[in-house]
Amino acid sequence: MGIEEFVNKSEGEWNSMRSGHSLAFKQFEEVLSHISITLLQPDDTQIKDYLKESEYSKPQIISPFKIEWSGESNWKGSDSSNDLSGCSLLIPIPSSKQEGIILRSMGYTEKIDAISNYHFISDGTIVLSTVYEQTVAEERIWFISENVRCRSSVILSLESKAILQTSFASEIKRVHKPYRE
Repeated sequence: MGIEEFVNKSEGEWNSMRSGHSLAFKQFEEVLSHISITLLQPDDTQIKDYLKESEYSKPQIISPFKIEWSGESNWKGSDSSNDLSGCSLLIPIPSSKQEGIILRSMGYTEKIDAISNYHFISDGTIVLSTVYEQTVAEERIWFISENVRCRSSVILSLESKAILQTSFASEIKRVHKPYRE
């Protein structure tokens, strides 16, 4: 699988159920989310504006997209609702059919611009590795079927390499069937 096929399969509305284990806080968390993935054109104003401010002014981008999400968590003792919704532009820049980088207007682990390295393994799983200011994240996303995908992540401390959090999500695509009388 290549990045274009992966993004095309990901486009749409998804319901996600994520279970996380925060080793740092010794707590489990369940998050129910709605995720919307929208394909964008390389000449879309949002993409052009983002690239103006990056060092990648004229990259060979393929299949840029936007992810929007909102969710509810059972995390105890804090109001984390602000962290459970957002939007990020993702701009893949392949170096070959199987690997490249993805520019992210908001990272997965830290809410900052980020650059993820990606590669595909033989079963079609995409592996994303991102180094942030304080953490390192490895995400894996794979399709079980056309309308079901899974995602796992491991977040480590950049300084100590200690595992801070692990998570697993199953995501079901919303399939809109036409109304029949």
